[in-house]
Amino acid sequence: MSRLILFNKPYLVLSQFTDKEGRQTLADFISQTGIYPAGRLDYDSEGLLLLTDDGRLQHRIASPDMKLAKTYQVQVDGEITEEALRQFRQGVTLKDGLTRPAKARKIAEPDFPPRTPPVRERKNIPTSWIELTISEGRNRQVRRMTAATGFPTLRLIRVSIGDWSLDKLSPGEYKELQINLPATDVKANRRPNVRKKPAESHKAGKPRKSNRKSGAGRSASGNRPKSR
Repeated sequence: MSRLILFNKPYLVLSQFTDKEGRQTLADFISQTGIYPAGRLDYDSEGLLLLTDDGRLQHRIASPDMKLAKTYQVQVDGEITEEALRQFRQGVTLKDGLTRPAKARKIAEPDFPPRTPPVRERKNIPTSWIELTISEGRNRQVRRMTAATGFPTLRLIRVSIGDWSLDKLSPGEYKELQINLPATDVKANRRPNVRKKPAESHKAGKPRKSNRKSGAGRSASGNRPKSR
């Protein structure tokens, strides 16, 4: 069995356990050891981040070859148009090429807690919310896609990765699952069997400052777990 941590990453938190500049990191919220992020989420983005102690599971989640769907709910500057949604669905031309077709729809404003610090909105300029599902992971892709269609991103929250979702996790909270990942699962690209660990979700509280000299996800020898 492999451990999988589902974490609701707050705004302005790094997707790593250490930082020389003193910014908030995963160590301020997660006390678990021997785990490391499966993929990443930008410093100025919020939402679901997965962490695991299993290299095979990390590969299945993070590898572009797996084309694991990631869904984002995004507040954009301006009233989104059907033309922009059509571009998302067909593919948006960026500097590094045409994106894969995405699932895109306009949604009502989600019931997320207010961001700290709050989003800066322009007076007399409306904002709108969209839901985008992509199957690739270019650098700051969603932000570049919305900007390319004329609707810059104001707030970006990842709500799901594959079959895993934020569910009812508040910012800064996490929960642990136990994953049964057969040796053939990665090759066959099958969905793993997932069961929840009986333990309750860990509530967000006052951030814990880590005194560790090395980030989580390292063994006692200081080496990162090797993928198998």
